[in-house]
Amino acid sequence: MTTRHVTVGVDGSLIAVRALDRAAEEAALRGTVLEIVYAVADLDEAGPVLASAVSRVRKRHPDLSVTAVPAVGHPAQVLATLGRRAALTVVGTRGFGGVTGLLFGSVSLRLAAHTDGPLLVVRGDHRPTGHGEVLLAIEGDADVDAAAYAFAEAERRDARLWILHTRTHRQPAPEAPTPVLVGRTTRVQDSIGRRTSAEKVAAGHAVAALQEKYPQIGIETRTVGSGAAHALLEATRAVDVVVIAAHRRPERLGLRLGPVTHALLHRAHCPVVLVPDGQYDESHT
Repeated sequence: MTTRHVTVGVDGSLIAVRALDRAAEEAALRGTVLEIVYAVADLDEAGPVLASAVSRVRKRHPDLSVTAVPAVGHPAQVLATLGRRAALTVVGTRGFGGVTGLLFGSVSLRLAAHTDGPLLVVRGDHRPTGHGEVLLAIEGDADVDAAAYAFAEAERRDARLWILHTRTHRQPAPEAPTPVLVGRTTRVQDSIGRRTSAEKVAAGHAVAALQEKYPQIGIETRTVGSGAAHALLEATRAVDVVVIAAHRRPERLGLRLGPVTHALLHRAHCPVVLVPDGQYDESHT
């Protein structure tokens, strides 16, 4: 069985260097090839940057196989295409001051909206740490691919797995305490409660199956309702990576990520792995 390679995008910046270092570490952990990509308008620009990146990796990981790929095109589009055949795509980001509604401008955000495989986003303002903890954010049974990735990552890193089960449903409050509104609100709240309970049970089943497959991994679970984004952001202070499903929905100007995912990409204190639904093949990692 062949292990697919790790792909990383570079551009000569310090942020890209940090992404390169993390990608080399991921490739070494997997025992696979590191593919270094530089997407530019003119291929003559790519040579020096790629040569420097390859030299840095070979000095730090002399036994790691490395390939350099110059490409013409927008970096997000190029990496999204190449990422379809990679076990993991890695990209750096500067971080952002506020949450934007649509995915414009940033390569990392545009790639997050369109990638077909696991994407690791490395924040440029945080240096690597060694907490020995992997964080999984999970909502329900639809997040089984993210859960499988998190367990495999914890095994690769010989780390503990911290599972945070989030509930993002909001319970509407009635405008006035009329019998009709009170009855309607009660029904909605009951429906939300049943859905939340079902999601928690399904998520528990998925985790239980994975825990049986990875009995050596120590896990800790916690459930949060309101303030899920804040709880996740605080939890990222003490872990090496956070894994979350990339729930995306179409809008008029493209695909949009959920609010919790957006918050992590903007303000997480550690690298973030996005795993698209139905796109994670555990046998190739």
